[in-house]
Amino acid sequence: MSGIYIHIPFCKQACHYCDFHFSTTMAKKTAMVHGICRELELRKEEFANEEVQTIYFGGGTPSVLELNEIEDILDTVNANYTIIDEPEITLEANPDDLTKEVIAKLASTPINRLSIGIQSFNDQDLQLMNRAHNADEAEKCIACAGEYFDNISIDLIYGIPNMSTARWTQNIEKALSFNIPHISSYALTVEPRTALKKFIEKGLVPDVDDEAAREQFLLLIKQLEKDGFVHYEVSNFGKPGYFSRNNTAYWQGKKYLGIGPSSHSYDGKSRAWNIANNPKYIKAITMGILPMEREILTKRDNYNEYVMTGLRTIWGVSLAEIEVKYGSRYRQHLAKESEKFLEQGLLRLDKETLLVTKKGKFLTDGIAADLFLLNLKDRK
Repeated sequence: MSGIYIHIPFCKQACHYCDFHFSTTMAKKTAMVHGICRELELRKEEFANEEVQTIYFGGGTPSVLELNEIEDILDTVNANYTIIDEPEITLEANPDDLTKEVIAKLASTPINRLSIGIQSFNDQDLQLMNRAHNADEAEKCIACAGEYFDNISIDLIYGIPNMSTARWTQNIEKALSFNIPHISSYALTVEPRTALKKFIEKGLVPDVDDEAAREQFLLLIKQLEKDGFVHYEVSNFGKPGYFSRNNTAYWQGKKYLGIGPSSHSYDGKSRAWNIANNPKYIKAITMGILPMEREILTKRDNYNEYVMTGLRTIWGVSLAEIEVKYGSRYRQHLAKESEKFLEQGLLRLDKETLLVTKKGKFLTDGIAADLFLLNLKDRK
């Protein structure tokens, strides 16, 4: 299974918490679409023997694209890659872009999955994050999208400063009222060089409360599982049959091409990333040059990656697979380092598979980091 990720680096305005690569100036949008199409052409040989099963428009805000721009990109993919009969094609979108007319037009394209950046159904939260939409727009766009799309995901953020448990509960209940089949939910993190970081440093906004975030996360799990969702990855909940195929492939170590500025690619042996600069990206691509750097991954790198991604999912980390792929020394390291987490009830062992318990889920990334292999003579 292989996928193509397409980064659209434009947003109407900057969210206070976001540190992704984007521009709020649309002047180069047309040139960027041409550049993305050209990169797809230049890199087709990388997937010459692959079948593409997922196409994902991420960002930024892909819903700022015109319909013809989306179609140009998809036409270029189809002309240069082998696509399965029923690929999952996802478009990330913001509520303020999803008018009834736009949703109807999107439904006429090959796009068959919408990922809508709701973040909150509360105007106070949305204003703090500097989102471009309001709560009313959030509700209306989901209701309308449901008339045209079956496969819909929404994003929600917990751990927002001043968010009470009651308000978070209202967010969850509102989301469930729309009967959507997939929800992605993330803890608000304070990234360097963001407006939120500066506001907190100046005392204008209280810092995030990790304990409140943990409680809200556990409440989310309880409510969604009660409603029939499967918590198949730390930040993702899906009804059976509606897990994100794009994201699942990433967590399971499948190949993917990252197209557009700042996007990353993975082929099982190396990781590559494009320059995070729109003008430089466009200029290089126009000249037929791929503006990327590449890193060859060592055995240790791949082991660490497998531990990190595997623990985040319901499929866990297989000790047997560790031994087959990386050798007995890696398995012994993992078995030894995981003992304390098994004793603390943060991990459990199901036959030959390490899984994070419900108690440990909020700490998954930290647990994985402690299981990494950092110093081993045979690191290749």
